[in-house]
Amino acid sequence: MKRLLYQGVSGEVDASESIKSAAAAVIRGAAPSHPEPDVEDPKLREECGVVAIHGHPDAARQAYLGLYALQHRGQESAGIASADGHHLANIKGMGLVSEIFTDDVLQKLPGHMAIGHTRYSTTGDSALLNAQPIRVESTKGLIAIAHNGNLVNLGNLRTRLERAGAYFQTTSDSEIIVQLIAHSRAGSLVDAIADSLSQVEGAFSIVMMTRDRIFAARDPRGFRPLSMGRIHNTDGPDTIVFASETCAFDLLRADYERDVLPGELVMVTDDGVTSRQYSTGVQQTSCIFEHVYFARPDSKIYGRWVQESRDQMGRQLARESHVPADVIVPVPDSGVTAAIGYAEQAGVPFRFGLIRNHYVGRTFIEPEQRVRDFGVKLKLNPVRNLLEGKRVILIDDSIIRGTTSRKIVRMVRGAGAKEVHLRISCPPTVSPCFYGVDTPSKRDLIAANKTVEEIREFIEADSLAYLSLDGMTKACGGDEGTGFCVACYTGNYPTQWVDVEDILPATAGV
Repeated sequence: MKRLLYQGVSGEVDASESIKSAAAAVIRGAAPSHPEPDVEDPKLREECGVVAIHGHPDAARQAYLGLYALQHRGQESAGIASADGHHLANIKGMGLVSEIFTDDVLQKLPGHMAIGHTRYSTTGDSALLNAQPIRVESTKGLIAIAHNGNLVNLGNLRTRLERAGAYFQTTSDSEIIVQLIAHSRAGSLVDAIADSLSQVEGAFSIVMMTRDRIFAARDPRGFRPLSMGRIHNTDGPDTIVFASETCAFDLLRADYERDVLPGELVMVTDDGVTSRQYSTGVQQTSCIFEHVYFARPDSKIYGRWVQESRDQMGRQLARESHVPADVIVPVPDSGVTAAIGYAEQAGVPFRFGLIRNHYVGRTFIEPEQRVRDFGVKLKLNPVRNLLEGKRVILIDDSIIRGTTSRKIVRMVRGAGAKEVHLRISCPPTVSPCFYGVDTPSKRDLIAANKTVEEIREFIEADSLAYLSLDGMTKACGGDEGTGFCVACYTGNYPTQWVDVEDILPATAGV
């Protein structure tokens, strides 16, 4: 049975004391440790996805459906908080959304408002402690918050708040926002939230809930997506929905209305929707990797369909670096859309030459007799009759450490391919992300330490080419007024609050 944390849930033991005990252990030095890098070289992982529902008689179940659609943004913990105007309850746990929120659990979350969160995190008690939504009793009342992104000036803020008497229940940077609200001298809650958000630096798309209101906000640079939708009800007021991606609206049968603007704070009450711009005049730097990899192709991100961006990336990649070939093969699933665009532009047949096993869990037992590159073989299998004797162009969205790319190239060559050319639908990843992406350090990023030719030799491909930075930006609609953060490809960060040691060139000394 899954271990869950209950807060304010009728008939359940409240988790407040266990949270305080765990937080105290962290303060004493038992801080969570991040796991060792996955030897199978996984894709970059986003920290989370958020959803909020206002004005639905079964809001928690709607939040569950929204999180189900956002499961790709985080698979290790999830939580839902609900409110009915008088009480606020919160349940969260480790695992997939469907594993945590059974029908019995959802029935413990009554109310017409709810917020939800799904997160990529570490494992163990410390991760359960930091699972969201985070529910905090404050001088401004009871607040629950769910946050997508990462704050980069949290050290200074946390020290100042602790000196002011703040007691942190978690090690999550998301709680800093709540503590800033609690310690704000602003007269109203809305003013306190606006005041608090103006003090934090970094990436945050957040949803918050009190006993009777829902709030949604994005950071002034708009690093992470957050959209607003509406369910039209014939028998009463409309249901207002917020989600990290618009694909959640489809499952909820909600109409996409608009994006929450960078620097905007939206409040939803029983009286309707109000908005205020708490920050203006900051250049927009939305994360371009949402279009490259994170978001589902059926989502509209920053006002543009992800499917269209990836198709255009593939087409531009073909224009820039095509070589004679017999077949275009995507590395599933993230390389599929770009590969379709590439194949159509190049006039070369598209084939699913690699088949992905969609039923591989997060852990597995290796056979006693070691199989070379077992982890990749477990997830992918080549279709020999499509590859044998062929000149193959493999399309993928990124190379991080390079180990998985090498195994895939070997696998395709082992299936009889005459030539294997690898094409990547984004530029080389040379710098870590500080804005909510789980990126390896600079020393572990192969493109930060090797030339393209050296990477080609390492992965054993006949040729290797990346999409140009300009080509990627244009493919994502960058010439339509949308500013992107491309720091992972350039090392030029839009904010100053970063770890200098991590962003120095790999060959530079201290």
